[in-house]
Amino acid sequence: MRRGMKAAVHAAVRAGATAARAHRAGLVRRVRARRTRVRRTRGRRLRRALAVLLVLLLSLVGAAVVAYRMTDIPEPHPETAMQSTVFVDSHGEYLGRRGPVDRQEVPLSQVPRHVQEAVIAAENRSFRTDTGIAPTAIARAALAAVTGGAPQGGSTITQQYVKNALLSPEQTLSRKAREALIAVKLDRTRSKDEILQGYLNTVYFGRGAAGIQAAARNYFGVDAKELTVSQGAALASIVNIPSYYEKAGSDPEVTAKLVSRWEWVLDAMSDSGAITAAQRGSARFPAFRFYPPGDTDGQRQYLIDAAAAEAADRLGITQDELARGGYTVHTTFDLAAQNAAAELVADAKPSGKPSGKDGKDLQLHTSVVALVPGDGAVRVLYGGADYARQPFNEALDGAVEAGTALEPFAWTKLGDPLSGLPRETAPTPLRLASAWATAAAHGTYATPYTVGKITRAGHTVYTARPRTRSAMEPYAGEVIAKYAYSDSGPPATHTGGAGTRTLWQTTYDEQLTVTVALFAQHPAEGKLPARTAQLPSGTSDLGLRIGADVRNRLVPSPWGAAIPAPKPTSEPERNPE
Repeated sequence: MRRGMKAAVHAAVRAGATAARAHRAGLVRRVRARRTRVRRTRGRRLRRALAVLLVLLLSLVGAAVVAYRMTDIPEPHPETAMQSTVFVDSHGEYLGRRGPVDRQEVPLSQVPRHVQEAVIAAENRSFRTDTGIAPTAIARAALAAVTGGAPQGGSTITQQYVKNALLSPEQTLSRKAREALIAVKLDRTRSKDEILQGYLNTVYFGRGAAGIQAAARNYFGVDAKELTVSQGAALASIVNIPSYYEKAGSDPEVTAKLVSRWEWVLDAMSDSGAITAAQRGSARFPAFRFYPPGDTDGQRQYLIDAAAAEAADRLGITQDELARGGYTVHTTFDLAAQNAAAELVADAKPSGKPSGKDGKDLQLHTSVVALVPGDGAVRVLYGGADYARQPFNEALDGAVEAGTALEPFAWTKLGDPLSGLPRETAPTPLRLASAWATAAAHGTYATPYTVGKITRAGHTVYTARPRTRSAMEPYAGEVIAKYAYSDSGPPATHTGGAGTRTLWQTTYDEQLTVTVALFAQHPAEGKLPARTAQLPSGTSDLGLRIGADVRNRLVPSPWGAAIPAPKPTSEPERNPE
């Protein structure tokens, strides 16, 4: 029985082994058959996959072509098209600006080549040869947008110009795609110089400056065309993070980082041949000017007000249109002489004391006008101590009691526009200065003017020409001169006034007329208005010092020595008020 059971087990094992071998054989046959079918259909499926991929690719290309053709290059944003108007003195020194944004357009021809190359080295070294886009940067931006990563930069100069001037600054995938399309189209339809000019006129440089012209003025006090290699590289280095790097010069850490980036830019310029090895070796990090470059309070705003009104009138536009127009108004003023007069007035300490028990609260008002006889150019127009506290310009529009100041003109025949002067009780300082300038010019009256030239985008749109006419007989100047005092030839000085209430002093010759007018007031208190006060003793000395100092700055003595302040004709009588 045991032998029977063993035989049965062995039979079962043999049967199982046979079945397993049969199963494996069947499986091998099926695998071989499948491989055969795969080999037979592989080519067909590959062709199908390639066809699908090609269709997809063609669809994408077609969509891109359609999108490209349907994409228009938009007009610049209104805010990027806005400009300010800048005012400078007769030497080109910055006075201030008017306008909604600190930006002025300049043609690329007025941006030195080394400045252009510095920006290219800092922002987009393939700019001259690329198609307007950086595919790797676009891919990074797309990946960041899809995955929610940090916004990616690295755009080309063309893309930056599109983003800053033509599109909104939002960081979305659709805007990035449109930016790329517009950049490509811009690159194909505009020259590289046109794109670079647009970029340089709109990119932000910090310190409130949009565009290379405003940046050159705010950082270095020069026009863009005057930027050196070192200055251009510094501005190009700032574009990367302008709000951070604008602090260079005052923050040591920021300055050190900017210097490092500046050296990197210069090295790139040297490697590309944009500058020579000698220029690279001699480059020194430039000194930034004080920021802000000059406020418009104090004296400057008086000058800007006068020049803005005249400039708008000469161009036949409103002052608002002038402010937004991107003009440069070259005034006739001399800022150094203007500041000198302001400092003398601020530091004035007359030798005497004002009479009356209320002398301690006396306010001394001073006006100074300097004119070029026979021409009319206004060099100094001091009409108040501080525009922020008193915007009214007393030199231009203030009426100061004349008294004996008009006596020299009472004995000669005057023509228009001076004919009514002897009968005026209180002329403006500018008007009386014009009369003395006419006498100095042997009877030729020149209309006072404050604007010498107006330019826009490098082109002159207005040039002043003296407007003159005969307003007194030539001999009248000799008659008037008898009323003036001079102990050593020209210049001569006349002193007059209304008793102790006002003082007028004019120092003049054929080169320059300087008129100083002074009066005093007790300030208003409560409901009581301001009251006329007696001038302090020693006021004549103050007027003469101002006149002499202004003259010496504007008309230096040919012998190298400053002309001493002339002696007054007489001190005004000290009669009670």
